[in-house]
Amino acid sequence: MKARITVTLKNGVLDPQGRAIANALHSLGFGGVEDVRQGKLIEVELKAADEATAHTELDAMCRQLLANPVIENYRVELL
Repeated sequence: MKARITVTLKNGVLDPQGRAIANALHSLGFGGVEDVRQGKLIEVELKAADEATAHTELDAMCRQLLANPVIENYRVELL
């Protein structure tokens, strides 16, 4: 089974890398860019008996390692 995990910073958490990307886009002439939030995409292949088990395991992976639940949100999508 293959899954895609998207991790993004929560609203209100400063995103200096996003700000740097926005500034770079402005300097390249993309003046319409108002804000950029940077995140990460993780693809995982795993063996699981069913989708419910896969979601449970992936959620545990996110909470324990792949995301920092204090400052980040994550979304799990089975492919």
